Amino acid sequence: MGCAPSIHVSQSGVIYCRDSDESNSPHQTTTISQGTATLHGLFIKTDAADSIPSVLAYQSRQQPPSSAGPRRKERREPGASARARAPRCCGIEAETQTGTAGVKQASTTEVQIGPMRLTQDPIQVLLIFAKEDNQSDGFWWACDRAGYRCNIARTPESALECFLDKHQEIIVIDHRNSRYFDAEDICRTIRATKPSEHTVILAVVPRISTDQEETSVLPLLNAGFNRQFMENSSITACYNELVQIEHGEVRSQFKLRACNAVFTALDHCQEAIEITSEDHVIQYVNPAFERMMGYHKGELIGKELTELPKSDKNCVDLLDTINTFIKKGKEWQGVYYARRKSGDSIQQHVKITPVIGQGGKIRHFVSLKRLHCTNENNKQVHLQLYKSHHDEKHTGDNSQSESHSFKCKNRRKDSTDVKSITSQSSDAPSLQTRRYSSMARIHSMTIEAPITKVINIINAAQENSPITVAEALDRVLEILRTTELYSPQLGTKDEDPHTSDLVGGLMTDGLRRLSGNEYVFSKNMSLSHSHLSVPNTINDVPPCIAQLLDNEESWDFNIFELEAVTNKRPLVYLGLKVFARFGVSEFLNCSEATLRAWLQVIEANYHSSNSYHNSTHAADVLHATAFFLGKERVKGSLDHLDEVAALIAATIHDVDHPGRTNSFLCNAGSELAVLYNDTAVLESHHTALAFQLTAKDSKCNIFKNIDRNHYRTLRQAIIDMVLATEMTKHFEHVNKFVNSVNKPMASEETSSHSEGSDCECTANIKNFPDNQTLIKRMMIKCADVANPCRPLELCIEWAGRISEEYFAQTDEEKRQGLPVVMPVFDRNTCSIPKSQISFIDYFITDMFDAWDAFAHLPVLMQHLANNYKHWKTLDELKCKSLRLPSENNN
Repeated sequence: MGCAPSIHVSQSGVIYCRDSDESNSPHQTTTISQGTATLHGLFIKTDAADSIPSVLAYQSRQQPPSSAGPRRKERREPGASARARAPRCCGIEAETQTGTAGVKQASTTEVQIGPMRLTQDPIQVLLIFAKEDNQSDGFWWACDRAGYRCNIARTPESALECFLDKHQEIIVIDHRNSRYFDAEDICRTIRATKPSEHTVILAVVPRISTDQEETSVLPLLNAGFNRQFMENSSITACYNELVQIEHGEVRSQFKLRACNAVFTALDHCQEAIEITSEDHVIQYVNPAFERMMGYHKGELIGKELTELPKSDKNCVDLLDTINTFIKKGKEWQGVYYARRKSGDSIQQHVKITPVIGQGGKIRHFVSLKRLHCTNENNKQVHLQLYKSHHDEKHTGDNSQSESHSFKCKNRRKDSTDVKSITSQSSDAPSLQTRRYSSMARIHSMTIEAPITKVINIINAAQENSPITVAEALDRVLEILRTTELYSPQLGTKDEDPHTSDLVGGLMTDGLRRLSGNEYVFSKNMSLSHSHLSVPNTINDVPPCIAQLLDNEESWDFNIFELEAVTNKRPLVYLGLKVFARFGVSEFLNCSEATLRAWLQVIEANYHSSNSYHNSTHAADVLHATAFFLGKERVKGSLDHLDEVAALIAATIHDVDHPGRTNSFLCNAGSELAVLYNDTAVLESHHTALAFQLTAKDSKCNIFKNIDRNHYRTLRQAIIDMVLATEMTKHFEHVNKFVNSVNKPMASEETSSHSEGSDCECTANIKNFPDNQTLIKRMMIKCADVANPCRPLELCIEWAGRISEEYFAQTDEEKRQGLPVVMPVFDRNTCSIPKSQISFIDYFITDMFDAWDAFAHLPVLMQHLANNYKHWKTLDELKCKSLRLPSENNN
């Protein structure tokens, strides 16, 4: 049982109230305000006012019984109160009695600003009142109710000291009586400090009578106050005021304070960044921009972009093109020449993003700029920027530099500078010894690539060969040391321009120097289709569609009729039918509703605006893949997982295709080309996006119920097949298939016929895992470009569509000042028959001969022969259209 509390004054003059019950350790203590001591809720007059601190810190006290206004003699806290320690304030540690009842614990708040998620600490409030009265008590208890941390200061000096220590979000200053201090002077003093930038200051003004005219708030605003509070000691009134400030100004100031982190990131960003208003007035540039352009930000901020000198190396209409894009709220990317302060023109990669603000209007433009180091001038500027940045990072006194250098030397230990070694003859033998020992280690390595083994065998064979054989083997070695072992080399004389352009457009990465803008394509994520309802199951399709789908197992199935009756949504309907036939839902353990939702999402991400690479092409490739999977030899080579992977790969293989080739995107420096390092750009994007879309929503996640190992195997098979559609490795895939599958099988079959026995080796060749991969690649490759093997009318339609897409690309390349990848595909001069003949000769014939030898496809080969004859006839008649004049008239 506790004894009565005792009061004593410390040597520093601070009065403490201490409970003398030794069982409560450490002792419970209350710091005393100037002239009074708070003892279990009672205010006690003291004679030590001059030596008492001017600031009292406390978190909460027992709520008074009446909300009409606290009366000092009624504020008693329970005897068995909990102990709470308030934080240090101005060097004074204050401990207070905290009641266990009616106390709201201070807690953090989550605040969202754009993509940033912030955590706001409990609000801190500073009350500046010279004398304690009902009004100060009202705010005190309001803070307690709201869970705020509260401090009270009695003098201007202690108020400033406490604010600089704690940086309170809200300050309440008593402006009712100027006898004790000047409230406006205190406000100005606090506003003169840096931390006050994000603080809300409230002035408590006296209540006016009904016959008095209300005074203007302008003097208060000019002094630095944010708002005024008419004297009202009601705890509820004070609480409402503080809560409104928290959810209004404090929350806004907190978000603004978080912007400092964003500006810090911008200041340290390596890319040059410029922010302008909607009227193109410069509002911000970062240090990287200053270094790149040679200006100081003070010379730029506030100026219009039109005031800065322009480079004369840009296309005449480039600025108009940029403005057309960004004024519509679209992002623009391109290559732009800018003039530095020194007068030099530099080539930049520029990305301008409009920022939509209040009212849905464009309020800012954010420009990201980086040097495009293709010419000597740019490289010199880049070197200067690097050196200046390096110098900035390494400025400091010499002792620090020497110390840093010494540490680096210690860290490197025995590492040696080659230049210094070679300049000293005495050290040269040791360097030579090290070099020879390294080469010896390389030659003694046990890990050898197959090509290395082949080269070593040939080298050994050369030693004992006649001169003619040795010379022939030299030529063999030259060929083996090249990287393109499977791609045929076109001759340089009299080559067909159509073939040359097709190879250039489809089989190269297009890495040529830019002369104009980067290409930006906008993803059509929400395509507008008609309101044709999507079936819940395959049994719910409309009769006209169902009737067409009855013929989907035939090679002569007309995909364009399905496109017409489904309002350009053939993929969903054909997908449901084909996937049901192959038991895809059962294999994936997913519902037909999930599969339907997935097909809808995938089809929605094909661009219906593309003349060729749209969902109709995807449906056509899916149909061809399903047809091939039905062939006995293909069916016997693959298992159920392979079939499912092939059907999914066919469905997604061109999703979000922009209607432009990889060469175009690489030449244009598009985001995708940068992301995928100019390698299999579109094919990588198709697979990545398809898996992202699938995993994004559980309703369409067809993989959610399958075993992890099955999923990984399935995913790898899908990725491998989609990447196989990339044309740069076309001949590699075809030649590997011929050498690893066709030839061994033909040899085994010949042997088995001569011996009159069934050959189990043939099955082993087909079912060997590496060969299964080659079969799947070959299958989707043939399905992807099977147009020349379709019935003539379908072949003609596809030829017109792909030609139109290539024409549009050529038009845009000319418009954007990009290299023209396929010059023969000019809509004014192109001969479509010639282009089809070149495509068939160079890409199709050998590949389908190999695939037919494996899968036995006589119908396709007959169509191919007929179609080739059609194009040849048109070409001989010098006809550039798709049909003979007589056919057009009919």
